[in-house]
Amino acid sequence: MGYRVVVAGATGNVGREMLNILAERQFPVDELAVLASRRSLGTEVSFGDKTLTTQDIDTFDFAGWDMALFAIGSDATKEYGPKAAAAGCVVIDNSSLYRYDPDIPLIVPEVNPQAIHDYAKKNIIANPNCSTAQMVVALKPLHDRAKIKRVVVSTYQSVSGAGKNGMDELWDQTKAIYNPTTDVAPKTFQKQIAFNVIPHIDVFMEDGSTKEEWKMVAETKKIVDPSIKVTATCVRVPVFVGHSEAINIETEDFLDEDEARDILRESPGIMVIDKREAGGYVTPAECVGDFATFISRIRQDSTIDNGLNFWCVSDNLRKGAALNAVQIAELLGREVLKKG
Repeated sequence: MGYRVVVAGATGNVGREMLNILAERQFPVDELAVLASRRSLGTEVSFGDKTLTTQDIDTFDFAGWDMALFAIGSDATKEYGPKAAAAGCVVIDNSSLYRYDPDIPLIVPEVNPQAIHDYAKKNIIANPNCSTAQMVVALKPLHDRAKIKRVVVSTYQSVSGAGKNGMDELWDQTKAIYNPTTDVAPKTFQKQIAFNVIPHIDVFMEDGSTKEEWKMVAETKKIVDPSIKVTATCVRVPVFVGHSEAINIETEDFLDEDEARDILRESPGIMVIDKREAGGYVTPAECVGDFATFISRIRQDSTIDNGLNFWCVSDNLRKGAALNAVQIAELLGREVLKKG
């Protein structure tokens, strides 16, 4: 016996990836409904070897459905999320709307699976920000061993984090550079993204940080440990898919780089590729389509007593969004609903 599952926002990048991953991981689906806004109504999407037609989210009845994976943004989720939850359908939301609500669990299954039982307070579970998700997968096993005091992270985030428009803008601007008669002014991003990097993701806050940087701080504290101090600099780079992060941690207890490497190799969701030679590390181009969070360049930070540096790469459309949502659905089914 399987589940009746809804995917809302099924025509977008993340929604389509959710469908792909549900099929790839053979999630026990008895019935699947794919929803979209009226402007995308009737669009066909693929689920394994099946072709499904989108239904109107505005008129859809969520009663009798077990869970709904939402990839429709905060504004639409604010309208439809409570409706689905009130109808008894557990919402797994990919937007930022509910991440900081103390009554709604924010879950990365490899890190805080025990939080799944808190879903019943509002029948909603939040999916973390893409840059946070991959980082905390790496932080948790090291924190369990040596207790992390402080994290300094610089991100190199792909344009797919800004959706299809971001990917199109990089493509169009790249072509325009080789065709000087064409001018593609920035629309999705604040400045030219082709052959450039932009140290600005989301809006600026009063303290000078951006909201993306604030999200990494707040979400790491909620998912891993509120006592961890985090400082982040988030940068958009001209890469289509795959987020990279240079991470520095300071721990309470000394942690040798070799032991850290062994710990990470044995940890769920992580693949360590760390050879001290040319090409002995993973880049975003190599992680696309993979489920794992890849760790490379593990080394001691000699400037402090208990410090480590490492490089972290993951497919942001997968672990940073769709995969984590499906893993939450698997955890919900396994630990709570117990039908599949």
